Amino acid sequence: MQWNKTIVEMIFLLGISIILAFTVNFFSPAGIAIVSQWDESLGVVASKADSDVFSGELKIEDVKTAKQIYDKRTAVFVDARSLENFKNGHIKGAESLPLDQFDNFIKAFKEKYPANTFIVTYCSGRTCNDSQRLEQLLFDHGYVNVSIFIDGYQGWKAEGYPIE
Repeated sequence: MQWNKTIVEMIFLLGISIILAFTVNFFSPAGIAIVSQWDESLGVVASKADSDVFSGELKIEDVKTAKQIYDKRTAVFVDARSLENFKNGHIKGAESLPLDQFDNFIKAFKEKYPANTFIVTYCSGRTCNDSQRLEQLLFDHGYVNVSIFIDGYQGWKAEGYPIE
């Protein structure tokens, strides 16, 4: 009899925990998208915080389009990956603004590039959301012309485009 009561109590507590977790996730600005399209070809499915401000129309969804922008020299390509990954290879001429050291680098970046600069953020590829998070941080710092290159460094390199 005691075991039945214990099992019922455990199931009750588990149910309450699950309901509470989904409730907190729903109201959290950085909550995980529960219902969404999980198709890597469309890029990373990010948290709600990443999708509230931008509707996805700022994504550069193929490497050839990114290369056309690169060739026009109208944008600054900004690498969101770690400084170590940047040093191991990056899009030629790109700036490093590592997401994990954003606060250390943003002052110098703002001194070099005004808020109206066309910026293309990128990271490792479609399964990496650092470029989306960097886009949001740049937006929070006044940059309004920021796009995400979702194929990132791996897609660029696979096409044989200029790297350093």
